[in-house]
Amino acid sequence: MTAEELSKSSLGPESGGSGYGSPEASSAYGSADSAGLKSDWSTRIDALRQQETDLKRSIADLQATYNRLTQDQFQKIQADVGRMVQQGTADLEQRKRTLQKEIETLERRQERIQAEMRTTFAGASQDLAVRVQGFKDYLVGSLQDLSVAAEQLDLSPAARPTAAPEMDNRGDFGTERSVNRSSPRRAAEPASGQPAFASNAFQDQTERIRSLLDQYRMRPDYYGPLWQLRRTFEPIHAERVSNWFFAQGGRGAVKSMGSRLQNVLVASSALSILYALYGNRLRTLVLSNSPERLGEWRRGLQDCLGISRADFGTGQGVMLFDAPEPLAQRADRITADNGLPFIVVDEAESVISLALLQFPLWLAFAPDPMNPVAEYDY
Repeated sequence: MTAEELSKSSLGPESGGSGYGSPEASSAYGSADSAGLKSDWSTRIDALRQQETDLKRSIADLQATYNRLTQDQFQKIQADVGRMVQQGTADLEQRKRTLQKEIETLERRQERIQAEMRTTFAGASQDLAVRVQGFKDYLVGSLQDLSVAAEQLDLSPAARPTAAPEMDNRGDFGTERSVNRSSPRRAAEPASGQPAFASNAFQDQTERIRSLLDQYRMRPDYYGPLWQLRRTFEPIHAERVSNWFFAQGGRGAVKSMGSRLQNVLVASSALSILYALYGNRLRTLVLSNSPERLGEWRRGLQDCLGISRADFGTGQGVMLFDAPEPLAQRADRITADNGLPFIVVDEAESVISLALLQFPLWLAFAPDPMNPVAEYDY
Protein backbone atom coordinates (compact mmCIF):
# COMPACT_ATOMS: atom_id res chain seq x y z
CA MET A 1 0.00 0.00 0.00
CA THR A 2 1.28 3.38 -0.96
CA ALA A 3 1.42 6.51 1.07
CA GLU A 4 -1.54 7.96 -0.71
CA GLU A 5 -3.68 5.02 0.14
CA LEU A 6 -2.60 5.22 3.70
CA SER A 7 -3.52 8.87 3.85
CA LYS A 8 -6.89 8.22 2.38
CA SER A 9 -7.62 5.45 4.82
CA SER A 10 -6.78 7.69 7.72
CA LEU A 11 -9.13 10.50 6.75
CA GLY A 12 -12.25 11.14 8.81
CA PRO A 13 -15.89 11.05 7.77
CA GLU A 14 -15.68 14.33 5.98
CA SER A 15 -13.09 12.96 3.60
CA GLY A 16 -15.85 10.97 1.94
CA GLY A 17 -13.76 7.81 1.72
CA SER A 18 -14.58 4.36 3.06
CA GLY A 19 -13.10 2.88 6.33
CA TYR A 20 -13.67 3.96 9.90
CA GLY A 21 -15.23 7.18 8.87
CA SER A 22 -18.20 5.48 7.28
CA PRO A 23 -21.35 4.74 9.32
CA GLU A 24 -20.74 1.05 9.19
CA ALA A 25 -17.30 1.45 10.54
CA SER A 26 -18.55 3.71 13.36
CA SER A 27 -21.19 1.20 14.38
CA ALA A 28 -18.70 -1.63 14.46
CA TYR A 29 -16.30 0.46 16.46
CA GLY A 30 -19.03 1.37 19.01
CA SER A 31 -20.08 -2.25 19.46
CA ALA A 32 -16.53 -3.31 20.06
CA ASP A 33 -16.01 -0.50 22.56
CA SER A 34 -19.20 -1.39 24.48
CA ALA A 35 -18.21 -5.02 24.62
CA GLY A 36 -14.80 -4.04 25.95
CA LEU A 37 -16.33 -1.81 28.61
CA LYS A 38 -18.73 -4.53 29.69
CA SER A 39 -15.95 -7.02 29.86
CA ASP A 40 -13.84 -4.58 31.88
CA TRP A 41 -16.67 -3.79 34.30
CA SER A 42 -17.51 -7.46 34.67
CA THR A 43 -13.92 -8.14 35.54
CA ARG A 44 -13.92 -5.33 38.07
CA ILE A 45 -17.22 -6.46 39.59
CA ASP A 46 -15.91 -10.01 39.88
CA ALA A 47 -12.77 -8.67 41.52
CA LEU A 48 -14.84 -6.59 43.99
CA ARG A 49 -17.05 -9.57 44.75
CA GLN A 50 -13.95 -11.63 45.33
CA GLN A 51 -12.62 -8.91 47.64
CA GLU A 52 -15.96 -8.79 49.46
CA THR A 53 -15.86 -12.53 49.93
CA ASP A 54 -12.28 -12.32 51.18
CA LEU A 55 -13.24 -9.50 53.56
CA LYS A 56 -16.19 -11.44 54.91
CA ARG A 57 -13.98 -14.45 55.39
CA SER A 58 -11.40 -12.27 57.21
CA ILE A 59 -14.12 -10.71 59.36
CA ALA A 60 -15.43 -14.15 60.27
CA ASP A 61 -11.90 -15.30 61.13
CA LEU A 62 -11.33 -12.19 63.24
CA GLN A 63 -14.68 -12.63 65.00
CA ALA A 64 -13.87 -16.25 65.76
CA THR A 65 -10.43 -15.22 67.05
CA TYR A 66 -12.01 -12.46 69.18
CA ASN A 67 -14.57 -14.83 70.60
CA ARG A 68 -11.91 -17.36 71.41
CA LEU A 69 -9.68 -14.77 73.04
CA THR A 70 -12.62 -13.26 74.95
CA GLN A 71 -13.68 -16.66 76.23
CA ASP A 72 -10.14 -17.55 77.25
CA GLN A 73 -9.69 -14.20 78.99
CA PHE A 74 -13.05 -14.52 80.77
CA GLN A 75 -12.17 -18.01 81.96
CA LYS A 76 -8.80 -16.72 83.17
CA ILE A 77 -10.42 -13.82 85.00
CA GLN A 78 -13.01 -16.13 86.50
CA ALA A 79 -10.29 -18.50 87.66
CA ASP A 80 -8.31 -15.59 89.18
CA VAL A 81 -11.41 -14.32 90.99
CA GLY A 82 -12.12 -17.82 92.27
CA ARG A 83 -8.57 -18.12 93.62
CA MET A 84 -8.84 -14.68 95.26
CA VAL A 85 -12.14 -15.62 96.93
CA GLN A 86 -10.70 -18.89 98.18
CA GLN A 87 -7.60 -17.15 99.51
CA GLY A 88 -9.70 -14.43 101.19
CA THR A 89 -11.96 -17.05 102.73
CA ALA A 90 -8.96 -18.96 104.04
CA ASP A 91 -7.52 -15.75 105.54
CA LEU A 92 -10.84 -14.93 107.21
CA GLU A 93 -11.10 -18.45 108.60
CA GLN A 94 -7.57 -18.15 109.99
CA ARG A 95 -8.37 -14.78 111.58
CA LYS A 96 -11.59 -16.22 113.01
CA ARG A 97 -9.70 -19.10 114.61
CA THR A 98 -7.10 -16.68 116.01
CA LEU A 99 -9.81 -14.42 117.48
CA GLN A 100 -11.59 -17.41 118.98
CA LYS A 101 -8.36 -18.51 120.66
CA GLU A 102 -7.78 -14.99 122.00
CA ILE A 103 -11.37 -14.81 123.27
CA GLU A 104 -11.00 -18.16 125.02
CA THR A 105 -7.72 -16.98 126.57
CA LEU A 106 -9.34 -13.76 127.81
CA GLU A 107 -12.35 -15.66 129.19
CA ARG A 108 -10.06 -18.01 131.11
CA ARG A 109 -8.12 -15.04 132.40
CA GLN A 110 -11.35 -13.33 133.46
CA GLU A 111 -12.51 -16.46 135.28
CA ARG A 112 -9.15 -16.76 137.02
CA ILE A 113 -9.21 -13.10 138.08
CA GLN A 114 -12.77 -13.40 139.35
CA ALA A 115 -11.82 -16.52 141.31
CA GLU A 116 -8.88 -14.67 142.84
CA MET A 117 -11.13 -11.72 143.64
CA ARG A 118 -13.66 -14.00 145.35
CA THR A 119 -11.03 -15.84 147.37
CA THR A 120 -7.72 -14.06 147.81
CA PHE A 121 -8.82 -10.46 148.19
CA ALA A 122 -12.00 -11.33 150.07
CA GLY A 123 -9.93 -13.18 152.66
CA ALA A 124 -7.35 -10.41 152.81
CA SER A 125 -9.97 -7.71 153.25
CA GLN A 126 -11.73 -9.76 155.94
CA ASP A 127 -8.43 -10.28 157.73
CA LEU A 128 -7.78 -6.54 157.48
CA ALA A 129 -11.23 -5.84 158.94
CA VAL A 130 -10.54 -8.26 161.81
CA ARG A 131 -7.22 -6.58 162.52
CA VAL A 132 -8.77 -3.12 162.44
CA GLN A 133 -11.56 -4.27 164.75
CA GLY A 134 -9.00 -5.76 167.13
CA PHE A 135 -7.03 -2.52 167.14
CA LYS A 136 -10.22 -0.62 167.82
CA ASP A 137 -11.07 -2.92 170.75
CA TYR A 138 -7.56 -2.36 172.09
CA LEU A 139 -7.96 1.41 171.84
CA VAL A 140 -11.39 1.30 173.45
CA GLY A 141 -10.10 -0.85 176.30
CA SER A 142 -7.11 1.41 176.83
CA LEU A 143 -9.33 4.48 176.88
CA GLN A 144 -11.64 2.81 179.37
CA ASP A 145 -8.75 1.97 181.65
CA LEU A 146 -7.44 5.51 181.32
CA SER A 147 -10.89 6.86 182.13
CA VAL A 148 -11.10 4.68 185.25
CA ALA A 149 -7.66 5.84 186.38
CA ALA A 150 -8.53 9.49 185.76
CA GLU A 151 -11.78 9.21 187.67
CA GLN A 152 -9.94 7.72 190.64
CA LEU A 153 -7.62 10.75 190.88
CA ASP A 154 -8.58 13.38 193.48
CA LEU A 155 -8.32 16.59 191.48
CA SER A 156 -10.74 18.67 193.59
CA PRO A 157 -9.35 21.63 195.63
CA ALA A 158 -8.60 21.14 199.30
CA ALA A 159 -11.59 21.65 201.63
CA ARG A 160 -12.11 21.62 205.34
CA PRO A 161 -11.82 18.21 206.87
CA THR A 162 -14.99 16.26 206.98
CA ALA A 163 -15.87 12.78 207.91
CA ALA A 164 -14.04 10.44 205.64
CA PRO A 165 -16.16 8.10 203.68
CA GLU A 166 -16.30 4.60 204.95
CA MET A 167 -13.79 2.28 203.33
CA ASP A 168 -14.21 -1.38 202.72
CA ASN A 169 -11.81 -3.99 203.93
CA ARG A 170 -9.61 -3.53 200.85
CA GLY A 171 -9.09 0.18 201.55
CA ASP A 172 -11.09 1.40 198.52
CA PHE A 173 -14.10 3.64 198.34
CA GLY A 174 -16.64 0.94 197.60
CA THR A 175 -19.44 3.08 196.23
CA GLU A 176 -17.30 5.25 193.97
CA ARG A 177 -15.31 2.32 192.68
CA SER A 178 -18.45 0.45 191.88
CA VAL A 179 -19.82 3.41 189.95
CA ASN A 180 -16.55 4.01 188.13
CA ARG A 181 -16.32 0.40 187.06
CA SER A 182 -19.82 0.39 185.72
CA SER A 183 -19.37 3.63 183.75
CA PRO A 184 -16.96 2.25 181.10
CA ARG A 185 -19.13 -0.82 180.75
CA ARG A 186 -22.09 1.36 179.87
CA ALA A 187 -19.93 3.36 177.49
CA ALA A 188 -18.90 0.16 175.74
CA GLU A 189 -22.49 -0.88 175.08
CA PRO A 190 -23.64 -0.19 171.48
CA ALA A 191 -25.67 2.96 171.07
CA SER A 192 -29.28 2.69 170.08
CA GLY A 193 -29.90 2.82 166.37
CA GLN A 194 -26.30 2.10 165.29
CA PRO A 195 -25.99 -0.32 162.35
CA ALA A 196 -24.83 -3.87 163.04
CA PHE A 197 -25.22 -5.67 159.73
CA ALA A 198 -23.15 -8.69 160.73
CA SER A 199 -25.25 -9.28 163.87
CA ASN A 200 -28.24 -11.60 164.05
CA ALA A 201 -30.15 -8.84 165.82
CA PHE A 202 -30.58 -7.15 162.44
CA GLN A 203 -32.07 -10.09 160.60
CA ASP A 204 -34.91 -7.93 159.31
CA GLN A 205 -32.40 -5.46 157.88
CA THR A 206 -30.44 -8.33 156.37
CA GLU A 207 -33.49 -9.48 154.46
CA ARG A 208 -34.20 -5.91 153.36
CA ILE A 209 -30.64 -5.45 152.12
CA ARG A 210 -30.70 -8.69 150.13
CA SER A 211 -34.06 -7.74 148.65
CA LEU A 212 -32.72 -4.35 147.53
CA LEU A 213 -29.61 -5.94 146.01
CA ASP A 214 -31.77 -8.38 144.03
CA GLN A 215 -33.98 -5.50 142.88
CA TYR A 216 -31.00 -3.45 141.68
CA ARG A 217 -29.56 -6.44 139.84
CA MET A 218 -32.66 -7.97 138.24
CA ARG A 219 -35.20 -5.13 138.10
CA PRO A 220 -33.29 -1.87 137.60
CA ASP A 221 -35.41 1.28 137.67
CA TYR A 222 -33.73 3.99 135.59
CA TYR A 223 -36.39 6.57 136.53
CA GLY A 224 -36.86 5.70 140.18
CA PRO A 225 -37.05 8.13 143.12
CA LEU A 226 -34.08 10.15 144.35
CA TRP A 227 -31.37 8.27 146.29
CA GLN A 228 -32.37 4.99 144.60
CA LEU A 229 -29.84 3.33 142.31
CA ARG A 230 -30.68 4.07 138.67
CA ARG A 231 -27.97 2.23 136.81
CA THR A 232 -27.31 -1.33 135.64
CA PHE A 233 -26.05 -3.44 138.53
CA GLU A 234 -23.99 -6.52 137.72
CA PRO A 235 -23.49 -9.61 139.94
CA ILE A 236 -19.88 -8.60 140.64
CA HIS A 237 -21.09 -5.28 142.06
CA ALA A 238 -23.72 -7.02 144.17
CA GLU A 239 -21.07 -9.40 145.50
CA ARG A 240 -18.82 -6.52 146.61
CA VAL A 241 -21.68 -4.69 148.35
CA SER A 242 -23.07 -7.85 149.98
CA ASN A 243 -19.63 -8.78 151.31
CA TRP A 244 -19.17 -5.25 152.68
CA PHE A 245 -22.49 -5.39 154.52
CA PHE A 246 -22.51 -8.92 155.88
CA ALA A 247 -18.86 -10.04 156.08
CA GLN A 248 -17.31 -6.70 157.04
CA GLY A 249 -20.23 -5.28 159.01
CA GLY A 250 -20.39 -2.08 156.99
CA ARG A 251 -16.81 -1.16 157.90
CA GLY A 252 -13.92 -2.11 155.66
CA ALA A 253 -12.10 -1.92 152.36
CA VAL A 254 -13.22 -3.50 149.10
CA LYS A 255 -11.14 -4.18 146.06
CA SER A 256 -11.28 -1.45 143.47
CA MET A 257 -13.17 -2.19 140.27
CA GLY A 258 -10.34 -0.62 138.25
CA SER A 259 -12.47 2.35 137.22
CA ARG A 260 -13.61 5.31 139.26
CA LEU A 261 -17.06 5.18 137.64
CA GLN A 262 -17.40 1.53 138.67
CA ASN A 263 -16.31 2.39 142.21
CA VAL A 264 -18.89 5.17 142.28
CA LEU A 265 -21.52 2.62 141.22
CA VAL A 266 -20.59 0.29 144.12
CA ALA A 267 -20.62 3.18 146.62
CA SER A 268 -23.92 4.47 145.21
CA SER A 269 -25.59 1.09 145.72
CA ALA A 270 -24.40 0.96 149.34
CA LEU A 271 -25.52 4.57 149.87
CA SER A 272 -28.93 3.83 148.34
CA ILE A 273 -29.47 0.86 150.66
CA LEU A 274 -28.36 2.85 153.72
CA TYR A 275 -30.67 5.70 152.76
CA ALA A 276 -33.55 3.22 152.45
CA LEU A 277 -32.77 1.96 155.98
CA TYR A 278 -31.98 5.21 157.81
CA GLY A 279 -33.53 7.97 155.71
CA ASN A 280 -32.52 11.56 156.38
CA ARG A 281 -30.28 10.56 159.29
CA LEU A 282 -27.69 9.39 156.80
CA ARG A 283 -24.93 11.80 155.78
CA THR A 284 -22.39 10.73 153.16
CA LEU A 285 -18.83 12.09 153.33
CA VAL A 286 -16.53 11.41 150.35
CA LEU A 287 -12.74 11.72 150.74
CA SER A 288 -10.37 12.13 147.81
CA ASN A 289 -7.09 14.00 147.49
CA SER A 290 -7.87 16.35 144.58
CA PRO A 291 -10.74 18.60 143.46
CA GLU A 292 -10.79 16.89 140.06
CA ARG A 293 -11.50 13.47 141.57
CA LEU A 294 -14.09 14.97 143.90
CA GLY A 295 -15.77 16.47 140.83
CA GLU A 296 -15.87 13.01 139.26
CA TRP A 297 -17.46 11.62 142.42
CA ARG A 298 -20.08 14.38 142.42
CA ARG A 299 -21.01 13.77 138.78
CA GLY A 300 -21.03 9.99 139.27
CA LEU A 301 -23.30 10.15 142.33
CA GLN A 302 -25.64 12.52 140.54
CA ASP A 303 -25.85 10.12 137.61
CA CYS A 304 -26.32 6.97 139.72
CA LEU A 305 -28.76 8.36 142.30
CA GLY A 306 -30.64 11.06 140.37
CA ILE A 307 -29.62 13.77 142.84
CA SER A 308 -28.68 17.35 141.95
CA ARG A 309 -26.07 19.88 143.03
CA ALA A 310 -28.48 21.07 145.73
CA ASP A 311 -27.99 17.73 147.50
CA PHE A 312 -24.28 18.48 147.98
CA GLY A 313 -23.40 20.79 150.86
CA THR A 314 -21.77 21.21 154.23
CA GLY A 315 -24.72 20.00 156.29
CA GLN A 316 -26.91 17.82 154.08
CA GLY A 317 -26.90 14.94 151.63
CA VAL A 318 -23.36 14.39 150.34
CA MET A 319 -20.26 16.28 151.50
CA LEU A 320 -16.91 16.26 149.69
CA PHE A 321 -13.54 16.54 151.45
CA ASP A 322 -9.93 16.54 150.25
CA ALA A 323 -8.40 15.93 153.71
CA PRO A 324 -9.32 13.47 156.49
CA GLU A 325 -9.12 15.93 159.42
CA PRO A 326 -12.06 18.19 158.48
CA LEU A 327 -14.02 15.10 157.43
CA ALA A 328 -13.54 13.55 160.90
CA GLN A 329 -14.60 16.80 162.56
CA ARG A 330 -17.74 16.98 160.42
CA ALA A 331 -18.54 13.32 161.17
CA ASP A 332 -18.21 14.06 164.91
CA ARG A 333 -20.73 16.91 164.63
CA ILE A 334 -23.10 14.71 162.61
CA THR A 335 -22.91 12.01 165.28
CA ALA A 336 -23.52 14.60 168.03
CA ASP A 337 -26.65 15.74 166.16
CA ASN A 338 -27.98 12.14 166.11
CA GLY A 339 -26.99 11.73 162.46
CA LEU A 340 -25.28 8.75 160.88
CA PRO A 341 -22.07 9.49 158.90
CA PHE A 342 -21.18 7.23 155.99
CA ILE A 343 -17.55 7.73 154.93
CA VAL A 344 -16.39 6.79 151.41
CA VAL A 345 -12.63 6.82 150.68
CA ASP A 346 -11.40 7.01 147.09
CA GLU A 347 -8.76 4.63 145.77
CA ALA A 348 -6.34 7.51 145.33
CA GLU A 349 -5.95 7.74 149.14
CA SER A 350 -2.86 5.67 149.91
CA VAL A 351 -3.55 5.47 153.68
CA ILE A 352 -6.62 5.71 155.88
CA SER A 353 -6.51 8.04 158.85
CA LEU A 354 -7.14 6.41 162.23
CA ALA A 355 -9.58 9.21 163.00
CA LEU A 356 -11.97 7.72 160.42
CA LEU A 357 -11.97 4.20 161.89
CA GLN A 358 -13.99 5.22 164.95
CA PHE A 359 -17.18 5.75 162.92
CA PRO A 360 -19.65 2.91 162.35
CA LEU A 361 -19.86 3.14 158.54
CA TRP A 362 -16.90 3.55 156.21
CA LEU A 363 -16.15 2.14 152.77
CA ALA A 364 -12.63 2.38 151.31
CA PHE A 365 -11.57 1.28 147.83
CA ALA A 366 -8.23 -0.52 147.88
CA PRO A 367 -5.98 -0.67 144.77
CA ASP A 368 -5.57 -4.01 143.05
CA PRO A 369 -2.45 -5.63 144.58
CA MET A 370 -1.88 -7.59 141.37
CA ASN A 371 -1.87 -4.44 139.24
CA PRO A 372 -0.78 -1.40 141.27
CA VAL A 373 -1.13 1.87 139.42
CA ALA A 374 -0.74 5.48 140.45
CA GLU A 375 -3.88 6.49 138.58
CA TYR A 376 -6.45 4.64 136.51
CA ASP A 377 -8.58 5.47 133.49
CA TYR A 378 -12.34 5.67 133.59
